[in-house]
Amino acid sequence: MAVVSKKIPAPDKVRIKTALLSVSDKTGIVEVARALVEQGVTLLSTGGTHKAIADAGLAVKDVSELTGFPEIMDGRVKTLHPTVHGGLLAIRDDEEHKAAMAAHGIIDIDLAVINLYPFEEVRSKGGDYPTTVENIDIGGPAMIRASAKNHAYVTIITNPADYETLIGELKSNAGSTSYDFRRKMAAAAYARTAAYDAAISNWFADELNLGMMRHRAIGGVLKEEMRYGENPHQAAGFYITGENRPGVATAALLQGKQLSYNNINDTDAAYELVAEFRPEQGPACAIIKHANPCGVATGSSLADAYRRALACDSTSAFGGIIALNQELDAETAAEIVKLFTEVIIAPSVTDEAKALIAAKPNLRLLAAGGLPDPRKGGIMAKTVSGGLLVQSRDNAMVEDMALKVVTKRAPTAQELEDMKFAFRVAKHVKSNAVVYAKDGQTAGIGAGQMSRIDSARIAAIKAEEAAKAAGWAEPMTKGSAVASEAFLPFPDSLLSMIAAGATALIQPGGSIKDADVIAAADEAGVAMVFTGMRHFRH
Repeated sequence: MAVVSKKIPAPDKVRIKTALLSVSDKTGIVEVARALVEQGVTLLSTGGTHKAIADAGLAVKDVSELTGFPEIMDGRVKTLHPTVHGGLLAIRDDEEHKAAMAAHGIIDIDLAVINLYPFEEVRSKGGDYPTTVENIDIGGPAMIRASAKNHAYVTIITNPADYETLIGELKSNAGSTSYDFRRKMAAAAYARTAAYDAAISNWFADELNLGMMRHRAIGGVLKEEMRYGENPHQAAGFYITGENRPGVATAALLQGKQLSYNNINDTDAAYELVAEFRPEQGPACAIIKHANPCGVATGSSLADAYRRALACDSTSAFGGIIALNQELDAETAAEIVKLFTEVIIAPSVTDEAKALIAAKPNLRLLAAGGLPDPRKGGIMAKTVSGGLLVQSRDNAMVEDMALKVVTKRAPTAQELEDMKFAFRVAKHVKSNAVVYAKDGQTAGIGAGQMSRIDSARIAAIKAEEAAKAAGWAEPMTKGSAVASEAFLPFPDSLLSMIAAGATALIQPGGSIKDADVIAAADEAGVAMVFTGMRHFRH
């Protein structure tokens, strides 16, 4: 049943006489408390916030003096009391509300300055289960929501970034706040509690492996407002969810200008790809352009891996994103700065490499502090009109798949290694995807085509262009292994791959034409392996 409003008009200006301050993050709280005292405001507070304000020599009452009830249960219960919530929720111009306040000794609380236990921070740092649960705030969100609902009379501040604005508001309005300001702060407050609850519910879903829950909340905290989105006429912001996964969201920007919307999207794609190659197994480099790899390689050193990745498509690499699976060293940095590059991301960076990169002040350099685990689960989401599409992360690894040789000829040991390499890369290429690889290096990549045969042809063309640019006698597709991220619907794609020089193919299988494709492979003497698992990427 809907609750009917009494339609009491909200006042424009509300003078702040009493303020409740209860914060986990003490940043700036003494300064805002001092500004309130200068405006003649009576301060109420709790626990550590009360101590910080009192230690600064400011007059402040403990909430227990207001409620007549002490903090109990290690502070779990302190503000969950009718005196507090009545003071926040009372409609000041309603006679019944005023009578109830008078009868129960409840005073108006005109301002609430509240921020929450650091649940997202504890989660992102991998806190254990009991510690994470203990950092779920209860009283804070309750007071925030109560204050925000009653924004006609109550001002709610949930972020230290808004303290200066609050102080300016009070000074310009003779100790009062305007209705417009209170509404904006209420909107920010509900956004904060929504993101907080989203982080908690998603953490539980991960911990308990709940899959697709009946209600799914996706929330985040604004890390930075972007200059624009994919195009200059689109607004954009970068929000972080608190997920404990190394990458662009958590990396430190060591130098360079602000990352753009497209930079962030491409850098995430690059780092997730290079993480498929574990650092203990050797150096690897991935170069990304428009969310697709244009070159991926392993090498004897990080610099060697970079040179080999660049050789696959040096034209497309111009202005691209470079991701490395090991610490960026001076030798590799010296090679990278020869080419115009937008972003470099690595787990860490040596001082010598930083000095070399500094010569390119606009080049963004990110240190992620580690690599994401490609086997770790999690969720991914995208919006559609009127809804969200949510799925688990594609954390399948070719090393864990039961590979099945379906042709008369089995692949050689080298062909099998190249197959796995190519399939690992194809997982990160937009569908339809075809990837040629040889000796731990991509030879040609075809991405995002409506027809798989077109992807195969484009990849072969790229390989031919790379050979001409490098002065090689023939393209690297000669004698290569090739991967398709989904099954081949007809033999035509296979025949195109064979024409390019591939001698081995890895694909999921599962087409009604599998027998025809296998027969074509056998006729050409090509080895083919089925993975039984596809890697569509749209």
